[in-house]
Amino acid sequence: MIQTPIRTVDADGIRYNPDLITPRLALFDPATPELNAQPVTQGGRNAAWFIQCDGQSAVLRHYRRGGLIAKLVKKTYWWLGAERTRSWAEYAVMLHLHNSRVPVPLPLAACWQRRVLGYQAAIITQRIEKAQPIAQYIEKIPPESVAIVVKQMHDAGVWHADLNVFNLLIDAQQQIYVIDFDRARRFDVVDSKHRQNNLLRLRRSLIKVRGEIGQQWYEQFRRAYLQLAKA
Repeated sequence: MIQTPIRTVDADGIRYNPDLITPRLALFDPATPELNAQPVTQGGRNAAWFIQCDGQSAVLRHYRRGGLIAKLVKKTYWWLGAERTRSWAEYAVMLHLHNSRVPVPLPLAACWQRRVLGYQAAIITQRIEKAQPIAQYIEKIPPESVAIVVKQMHDAGVWHADLNVFNLLIDAQQQIYVIDFDRARRFDVVDSKHRQNNLLRLRRSLIKVRGEIGQQWYEQFRRAYLQLAKA
């Protein structure tokens, strides 16, 4: 089981994988030349980059606000303590899922930096090579394979805050991965209400992106998920 140390110095804190990362704030700046940062064009809020991080192919993501408040404050959040920062909370959830053998990218490092009464944050996760969102490939993806992974996540006690067709990836070996655990929540047991919430969020996403094909695929996915729940 992977454990992660914490480094805090003055107004910043980094949680990291000591086997893979040497902690330093330069890793979280896409302008750092050694990262060779390339913008991620799908999903997100134009705040993610593919990078090379201490020999690892990785994804760097800065936390950005959405909704109306983003017009006033784009990337600063209220400080409520280190463990409640968006980056450290997401890192902890992903590490828990990885240790539980749920297929998610390995978290490599997460940081926060104080800004008066608030903070800004970023996270670095392993890049899943040759992986693509399931959005445009559902005709070729067995719904059962996605249902298995979503149920594994729920059985590990995690509710996803935005389960959609861009946060489910498929790689060259046809393995499904779940990504983006910002605002995810851990429970002792994920109850039926939270499970249904995730499934319906995925349904809306499928219909929005793929229309009737997405609806038909979702019905097969849902049946597979419910069948697994009965097993």
